[in-house]
Amino acid sequence: MLNEIAQDAQERMQKSLEVLANNLKKIRTGRAHPSILETVMVSYYGSDVPLSQVANISVEDGRTLSISPWENNLAPDIEKAIMKSDLGLNPSSAGAVIRVPMPMLTEETRKGYIRQARQEAEKGRVSVRNVRRDANGDLKDLLKEKEITEDDLRRGEDQIQKLTDKFIADVDKFLEEKEADLMEI
Repeated sequence: MLNEIAQDAQERMQKSLEVLANNLKKIRTGRAHPSILETVMVSYYGSDVPLSQVANISVEDGRTLSISPWENNLAPDIEKAIMKSDLGLNPSSAGAVIRVPMPMLTEETRKGYIRQARQEAEKGRVSVRNVRRDANGDLKDLLKEKEITEDDLRRGEDQIQKLTDKFIADVDKFLEEKEADLMEI
C-alpha cells in the first residue's frame, strides 16, 4: 500500500521534471539548437503540423540552424511560421535551404530569459509539492480507513518527503544549468 503510493508519487514527480526540462529547452540561449523550433507549427495541406514533421532541422554552426524542407514548395510556409512564432528569429531562404541565425543575446534579454527560467523552475517545484500533498492525503485517507497504522503513516510521509527533496534538488540543478547556459557568452 505505502510502496504503491510512493511509486505513483515518484512517477508523477518524474513527469513534472520532464515537463520542466522541455519548458527550459524552449528558452532560447545564444547557441543554435533544433529543440528551439519544436513549438513552431507549419501549415501543411490545410492542417498545422510541427516543423520537424515537414523538414530536417540541423545545426550548421554554433549560431545557425539549417532547415531543409522535404518538399520545396513548403519553404515560404516554414519561413512564415518561424517569423510568426514568438521566438524572435529571422529566417532567410537560400533556395531550398532556410537558414535561421541566432541573434546575440544582450544583457537585458539574458536577464529576461533567466527570469523566465526561474518562473518555469518555480512551476516545477510547485508541481512536485502538489504531488507530495496528494500522496500525503492518500496516506491520511488510509489511516482514517484504518488500513495503516500511525507509524506507517509517518514512515510513508518520510518516504514521500525524501522523494520531494530529491526532485526539488533536480529542479534546482536544471535551473542552475540553464542559468549558466544563458550567462555564457
